[in-house]
Amino acid sequence: MTGTTRGSTHSSGPYRSYVYAYPHKTAYRPLGDGPAGRPLLSDLWAAERKDALSLYAHIPFCEVRCGFCNLFTRIGAPGELTTRYLDALDRQATAVRDALGDEEPVRFAAAAFGGGTPTFLTAGELERLCDIAEKRMGADLRSVPLSVETSPSTATADRLAVLADRGTTRVSIGVQSFVEAEARAAVRPQHRSDVEAALGRIRDARIPVLNIDLIYGIEGQTEASWRTSLDAALAWRPEELYLYPLYVRPLTGLGRLGTGADAPEGPDAAWDEQRLRLYRAGRDHLLAQGYEQVSMRMFRRADAPHDGPEDYACQTDGMIGLGCGARSYTSSLHYSFDYAVEMREIRGIIDGFTATEDFSRAEVGRYVDEDETRRRHLLQSLLQARGMRRAEYRERFGSDPYDDFPAELEMFDARGWLDATARPALLRLSPEGLAHSDALGPDLFSPEVRAAMAAYEAK
Repeated sequence: MTGTTRGSTHSSGPYRSYVYAYPHKTAYRPLGDGPAGRPLLSDLWAAERKDALSLYAHIPFCEVRCGFCNLFTRIGAPGELTTRYLDALDRQATAVRDALGDEEPVRFAAAAFGGGTPTFLTAGELERLCDIAEKRMGADLRSVPLSVETSPSTATADRLAVLADRGTTRVSIGVQSFVEAEARAAVRPQHRSDVEAALGRIRDARIPVLNIDLIYGIEGQTEASWRTSLDAALAWRPEELYLYPLYVRPLTGLGRLGTGADAPEGPDAAWDEQRLRLYRAGRDHLLAQGYEQVSMRMFRRADAPHDGPEDYACQTDGMIGLGCGARSYTSSLHYSFDYAVEMREIRGIIDGFTATEDFSRAEVGRYVDEDETRRRHLLQSLLQARGMRRAEYRERFGSDPYDDFPAELEMFDARGWLDATARPALLRLSPEGLAHSDALGPDLFSPEVRAAMAAYEAK
């Protein structure tokens, strides 16, 4: 999801946190001192199902860093850094595949390359990345959905040709705004002509699904200028569109300016109202143009193919993450490497990753108990427009969501966030509930996860 921003901010208002994964990475902690305290991957994966795994490879490089971005990425790659990074990725993939074992078939049902910007890599380096996924991990990229993120300046014909040849089914490009003044306000320098040229090259590559990311809530943005960006995107008839509210986070370019929700004077009610107004205008316009709403952010053209995940922000157990910013999910532990936003810290973590020889153990993570598993299932299901069948929840957990989360669901109902027409069989958000997904999601965090996130020291 190129260009998105993540993390928790103020405790009220409609824009508290984009819940793309639970528990959030700021709740992760080192898994122990010394090898004995860090679990072996072979032990973690021994009892897990391996017949429908997801593979995610993280490439933490960008040509520029947008003002709103707090993703784990650095600007540029001096010297032979990309080569060293791919060397380390190769070592990690070998260790992970060995840990999965061969006692039962290992099969990947989906794959994605994200970042950063995966297409920061050259065409030859993208070939090597695909080789790592296929030859080291055993993922058959040409037979499973493969999603890759790109940017206008790196979506070159030679890179796209590699992606198309290796089986890419979806390309997601972070445009954010077709209005150049808005792009500058978001500290994302780009020319519309370059964006349009990149979109033309993507269409020429004949990759089945094009997703365009747009952002609303940029300083100076109006309903008219928002409509300009929407219509410019719609002219390419993208199979998918993601509409993201702008967040301003600590340690980002915009955050250092002291604007938005993290301004010293506190949350900006007028900004919240602007974002809600633009969200509703964008939603209504896309629905009128033949798109269906999949989640607060995701819209899909009604006639578009969709053989991958319903929402690429919603990941499940059985996720294998490669790279220093990737997460892996087993049923009992979510794990990754250290997390940072500040550029100096990120550079140090990447350098440490490239020097690592032994990838056999999990380093940083959070164990997930039965209560957290229920919360995660409810959260991820409820944030999808189709909702969650209560019978499906009862079948998996042996209990009813209204018994497990009575206070939260009662609160959502009182706020008009639940669709009364869907009950009793279905728990589904109302249109207003979908609009407030970034407030609703954090309300389902456990006290323990909230405390861990609050104690995290940003770096």
